Amino acid sequence: MSGTHTGVPSVLAHELPRPVPVDELAACPVSDVFHRVGDKWSMLLVILLGGRPHRYNELHRAVEGISQRMLTRTLRGLETDGLVRREVHPTVPPSVEYSLTPLGRTLLEPLSALADWAVGHEAEINEARSRHVATGSVAMSGESP
Repeated sequence: MSGTHTGVPSVLAHELPRPVPVDELAACPVSDVFHRVGDKWSMLLVILLGGRPHRYNELHRAVEGISQRMLTRTLRGLETDGLVRREVHPTVPPSVEYSLTPLGRTLLEPLSALADWAVGHEAEINEARSRHVATGSVAMSGESP
């Protein structure tokens, strides 16, 4: 970070255009990564694979409620992004093992920081939600505050 932005969070270091153009948002590498890590299953799989490699069926048993189709799609997306490695072992029948790549391992630190933040602020978030619900001002998805 440059000396002029010392102490400024990197997400605030650059002014966003107003309004933010949809094509810029779609092309933004940060938005792209947030879409991947923000889906329902990706981060759970990254965490599981951060502990050790897993076979496909181990992952399927370890994640309650994920369909085989969604597990396959999520693993393929993580593999496409270079976060997960798929290794086929020449056994009969062939076995497939998934592990984090070195790039995938680098995601564990910021993910841990976000998880630590969420746990550390859980009570405050729940309190704010309760106040919001109590006042009857629950905004619908996509609705302006």
